[in-house]
Amino acid sequence: MILRVIDANLNRCREGLRIIEDYFRFIAESDSLRKKIRKIRHSLEKALKDKNLVLELIKARDTAEDSGKGIDRLELKRKNSFDLIYANFQRAKESARVLEEMFKILDKSKVKIFKKIRYEIYAAEKIAFENRSFICTSR
Repeated sequence: MILRVIDANLNRCREGLRIIEDYFRFIAESDSLRKKIRKIRHSLEKALKDKNLVLELIKARDTAEDSGKGIDRLELKRKNSFDLIYANFQRAKESARVLEEMFKILDKSKVKIFKKIRYEIYAAEKIAFENRSFICTSR
C-alpha cells in the first residue's frame, strides 16, 4: 500500500535528519549545521499540513507485520561519527527520493517539495563533509 511506503519513508527521513541534527548540536557543536538540518526536518512537517493525510498514514501503519523492523548487521558495524553521519545522510536522501516518487502518484503538488528537500540534504551533506573537523573518523 502506497500510504505505508510514504509513512515509513517520512519516519525514516525524519529520524535520519534528527540523528544528524543532534550530532551537530551536541557533539560537533555546529549551530549553523544544526539549524540547516532542523530547517530541512521542519520542511517535512510543513509538507504534511493535511491532517487527514496524517491520520491516513498512521492508520495504514503496520509495525507488527513490518519485515524490515529488525536490526541490520550493517548498522552494528558503525565505528565512528563518520559512519554514523554518512549512513544517516544516505537514509535521509534515499527516503526523500522515495517520497518524491510516491507523491507523483498520491499528490503531484507535493513532488517539488520533496525534491527540494532532497537537494537541501545533498547541500548540507556537502557542507558537513567538506569541514572535516566536524566528522571524526576515530571513536
